[in-house]
Amino acid sequence: MINFFIRRPIFAMVISIIIVILGILSIRSLPVEQYPDITPPNVEVSATYQGADAVTVDEAVATPVGQSIMGVSDMLYMQTTSASDGTMGLTATFAVGSDPDMNAVFTQNRVATATPMLPSTVRQQGLTTVKSMSGFLMVFAVYSDGRYDDNFLANYAYINIQNELLKIDGVGKVQIMGSGEYSMRIWIKPDVLDYLNVSLADITSAVEAQSGVFPAGKLGGEPSPEGTEFTYTVTMPPQINSAEEYANIVIRTLPDGGQVRLGDVARVELGSQTYGVSSMFNEHPAAMIAVYQAPGSNAMQVG
Repeated sequence: MINFFIRRPIFAMVISIIIVILGILSIRSLPVEQYPDITPPNVEVSATYQGADAVTVDEAVATPVGQSIMGVSDMLYMQTTSASDGTMGLTATFAVGSDPDMNAVFTQNRVATATPMLPSTVRQQGLTTVKSMSGFLMVFAVYSDGRYDDNFLANYAYINIQNELLKIDGVGKVQIMGSGEYSMRIWIKPDVLDYLNVSLADITSAVEAQSGVFPAGKLGGEPSPEGTEFTYTVTMPPQINSAEEYANIVIRTLPDGGQVRLGDVARVELGSQTYGVSSMFNEHPAAMIAVYQAPGSNAMQVG
């Protein structure tokens, strides 16, 4: 075979040129990634227990959830973090080559079995289960020239940026590091509570009852008396959403007709959901946005 090409150099040169041309034409269709994944996929479970310390979060939330997830198919190990701001994060690491979608499904099923054992506050807010890689794909900042604070910037990122990033194929999770979402903050005055003999349970039940949205039904709906010609849907006032409206929530009605309102026993303001994290960029308030890659995706195409 070697002597054949040595004795026919022109033929050998033509064959070489054809091979080079075919290589140039096919280089765009070559796969970028030819090796299997070497990073094990992760499934993250997060929950929030507002007002609880790290020990309480660990005992009331992390322990039941961790015991339920223990032993799920293809799981190698898991790591749990309980913070003093009431947040719990559990990361379950699975074997390399396992299906990330099925890992998330199996984990979610196990989390559902632990939900009845969790405090009611945690159940109301819900637990989040997502699949993602452990490292950042990219981190960028949204900052202002001083006209907007970090609370406004973080909420702008939650409303206008987060969902757009999650729509990108290959993005597993988007984490906004900075002030949390807007929340109605109720700062209790303990001395006034003691003077008026008002408990936290009274405040909680009043806020839940008077700040929710409830259906009011219909007028003239079926079954209706004979001769009813029209049916009207009753429209209730919109949900309260300002600090002044929350301050007017009635906590208790006194025997003489007086009322104890939320503004009498607490200071109400529109603030941040959490104040435990603050982000800065070039000495300006900012919202740092971390993008995590989804397992099995191509990082170059995502970027």
